[in-house]
Amino acid sequence: MKEDSTPAKLILEDETVYNGFSFGSETNTDGEVVFNTGMVGYTESMTDPSYRGQILVYTYPLIGSYGVTDHGWESSELQIRGVVAANYQPDYSHWHAVKSLGDWLIENDIPGIHGIDTRALTKKLRTHGVMLGKISINNQNQSGKITDPNKTNLVNEVSVKKPIWYGKSKKQILLVDCGVKTSIIDDFIKRGIKIKRVPWNYNYLKELNEFDGLFLSNGPGDPKMCKDTIKFTTEAFKSGIPQFGICLGSQIQALAAGANTYKLKYGHRGQNQPCILANSKKCILTSQNHGYAVKESTIPSQWQVNYRNLNDNSVEGIKHKSKPFFSVQFHPEANPGPTDANFLFDEFIKTL
Repeated sequence: MKEDSTPAKLILEDETVYNGFSFGSETNTDGEVVFNTGMVGYTESMTDPSYRGQILVYTYPLIGSYGVTDHGWESSELQIRGVVAANYQPDYSHWHAVKSLGDWLIENDIPGIHGIDTRALTKKLRTHGVMLGKISINNQNQSGKITDPNKTNLVNEVSVKKPIWYGKSKKQILLVDCGVKTSIIDDFIKRGIKIKRVPWNYNYLKELNEFDGLFLSNGPGDPKMCKDTIKFTTEAFKSGIPQFGICLGSQIQALAAGANTYKLKYGHRGQNQPCILANSKKCILTSQNHGYAVKESTIPSQWQVNYRNLNDNSVEGIKHKSKPFFSVQFHPEANPGPTDANFLFDEFIKTL
């Protein structure tokens, strides 16, 4: 792989330009530019369906040092549109690694750019808010409109197209796939739960009585795009079946309950987000990846805030006051960590 030989640019929608060098596929791309504050876990984040349509900026100054393994992915493919880093290390070292990050990006036709000031870029995104942008390799395609991925139904791109069964158990849940991470499915299977994974727009209402619980998964984009999911979730409340949502699933649950959602200025992405259990002093560190949140003032009186983000006080979890319905914005499957919130899978299973 050629190192530091091909010039590349990140061009934001306000025409700010960051110059660097290509280290992935020498192809151009555009998307929503967001930043992740994690120190590790680039393989997991790049394959996380919640990042669909996004150009991912890593604030940690070095990327690629431990290469890429052939396992531990959160889906079967890379979901991002591009990667931005301060420094890329092509000479990886890890006993599980099978290739370099750059080679992996090239194989999957994903561009990467390094050699830019990601600290300055992140400060700009924090001040202005997330922005659309494009990666231009070798001074190509520097003009033209940038497509906003949030105006399309990204969930439809990452959800399964037909039902899939996992595990063997008397206890079984119906998992609505809005872009579910592989590690979430693994967490249920290792707890002895049988899963029916269905598409985001699958009408499961007539078969809901065959299951012990309903799970709403994570996923990309604006939750309001998932009109069918919201409609079926509203109807599912009437059955009283235990219900658990993660990330986009939390937003869908809130919308189904009658609350509203809004887009955060720059979102929460990384493995170091502190959340506090409401009306307590119990704080947990969480892994997060979302750009939308539930608007607290719109939460119906039958529901309550369960967790809050200690950085900006945004809603990180809701639950019904009397029925077994709850959800969280963060990722208790902890891949990559931390594992502070993993107990929430057990709390859900207790309600089945």
